[in-house]
Amino acid sequence: MMASFMSYFGGRRDPKQSSRDAIVTLRQQLQMIEKKEDYLQRKVDEELKKAKANAVTNKPVATQALKRKKLHEQELDRLQNTRFQLEIQVNTLESASFNAETMAAMKKAAGALSDIHGTLNIERVDATMAEIQEHMQVANEVSEAISAPMNGGLELDDAELKAELDELEQEELNERLVGAEHVPVHHPAGPSRVPETRRPVAVEDDEEAQLKELQAALAM
Repeated sequence: MMASFMSYFGGRRDPKQSSRDAIVTLRQQLQMIEKKEDYLQRKVDEELKKAKANAVTNKPVATQALKRKKLHEQELDRLQNTRFQLEIQVNTLESASFNAETMAAMKKAAGALSDIHGTLNIERVDATMAEIQEHMQVANEVSEAISAPMNGGLELDDAELKAELDELEQEELNERLVGAEHVPVHHPAGPSRVPETRRPVAVEDDEEAQLKELQAALAM
């Protein structure tokens, strides 16, 4: 029955466009109802005014005015009920249209995810990550090789270099000490001369001071 009904109106229509057309039609009908409600409300006010004006002087005219007022009020009530039903239909259609568009968007997103996952799985992810790790390791090794110091093919032993440096330091210290022992000593003139085999205390202090100064210079 539904198929024959759709074919009667020219075949299957786009649900989205059909919903929009229905909403537009309903809103146009609501505008017409509102205009008619305004007209009937004015008629009600006019009949009420006429009834009040003739309530004392001409009761039959006042009675007829009240009857017409009552008829207008009944018609106004029917229009208000109709307008309420149309508003419900508009809200229902708008909600259904929104839900349909939301579902269409979700379905499109699900299709996109399906396309992505159709070419992407955990095995491929693991393989790609392993390949990335391998390339990163190669890159690190290349960087280390480039930044490594170039010794011209010589293998240097740090312990051997330190021992040689200590030896040179000791030789330099000995040479300076020997040079300090040959510093000429000044002997004061006078009969009481200190024997040659014995150094004055002042000279020994001077040599000791020079030795300390030399050791301090070597320690820097």
